[in-house]
Amino acid sequence: MIDQASGLRKMQDLQQVKVVAVSGGKGGVGKTNTALNTAIALGQQGKRVLVLDADLGLANVDVMLGLRVKRNLSHVLSGECELDDIIIEGPAGINIIPATSGSQSMVDLTPSEHAGLIRAFSEMQAQFDVLIIDTAAGISDMVLSFTRAAQDVMLVVCDEPTSITDCYALMKLLSRDHGVFKFKVVANMVRSPKEGQQLFAKLTKVTDRFLDVAIELVAVIPFDENMRKSVRKQQVIVEAYPQSPAALAYIDLAKKVSQWPIPKQASGHLEFFIEQLLAN
Repeated sequence: MIDQASGLRKMQDLQQVKVVAVSGGKGGVGKTNTALNTAIALGQQGKRVLVLDADLGLANVDVMLGLRVKRNLSHVLSGECELDDIIIEGPAGINIIPATSGSQSMVDLTPSEHAGLIRAFSEMQAQFDVLIIDTAAGISDMVLSFTRAAQDVMLVVCDEPTSITDCYALMKLLSRDHGVFKFKVVANMVRSPKEGQQLFAKLTKVTDRFLDVAIELVAVIPFDENMRKSVRKQQVIVEAYPQSPAALAYIDLAKKVSQWPIPKQASGHLEFFIEQLLAN
């Protein structure tokens, strides 16, 4: 705790950082695509962006971008290197903290390993404007930890009953047990803006009835064949097909993200993110 406290004090002079967690409960809804496209669009708009691949057992951010990774978070936790040493550069100048893939030990971190991860964040030297956290699928403790620590929670949902149910379950847990009551929703892979509004209405119908939360539709991402083509190219759609419908929607979402206010109190600083994780 002494090391963590000193690390937090070192961060008092850092600029304010916007922390956005991208989640959704169910896998396969386009969560990582949303995180990366938003991050790279922000980078193209001149923001300094850091992406944390928080899927600690099945990392895929580096694979999706065709990046070679020599070291990842497992090497930080083992004490082999610092967090700054594993950061790699991606498209549009964004920085990425890669996780490891196929490691059960990274999924089931001990309390001391969890604390080590927090300490590593507090000792980072790199400076940036936006931290985007790509969480794992599901509602594990690690997903809840990262999500509740962010200033903004962006939930990706598609028009499938399981996606809506899992998104609802995540909101229920976060609001009931972790004091998170505001959520931003991305309706993904929809056939039309009207379908996106209808999807949001389905979600609103259940949240209004059973949960004390505020949800806001911040983006409607259309189904776009160019998405598959860009995945095969190991590029995101805003980079591979910047004029395609989905790319334009992500670019618009990034503009919105950059305008979301940062709280003026301590919660506007990255130490808030760390303190929230520590409090878990």
